[in-house]
Amino acid sequence: MEPNNTITLSDTVNLMVSKNYKERFIAEYQQLVIRYRGLANMLNKWDRGIELGFVPTCPRSTYNMQISAMTDYIAVLEARAVMEGIELDASAASCD
Repeated sequence: MEPNNTITLSDTVNLMVSKNYKERFIAEYQQLVIRYRGLANMLNKWDRGIELGFVPTCPRSTYNMQISAMTDYIAVLEARAVMEGIELDASAASCD
C-alpha cells in the first residue's frame, strides 16, 4: 500500500485472487471505488476547464451515465456488505 494509505489497484490483487469470497468482495469494492474516484476526478477537471492530458472521445453524457452506474454499483455492494457481514474499509467509502 502507498505510504499515505491510499489503496491502488495493484494493492487489491491478492484479495482479488483469494479463495475467500469475502476477500474477493472487498477487492471488487475497493477497485470500483478507485475507478469511481478516478473518473470523478477527470470529470471535475473537465468541468473546471483543467487540462486532462488527453481529449475525451465520448460525449460528456456517456461519462455521466458511467459515473451514475458506478454510484449505483457502489451502493449495491455496500448494502450487500451489511447484509453479508463484510466489513469494508471506511476510508474507501464515501464517494462524494
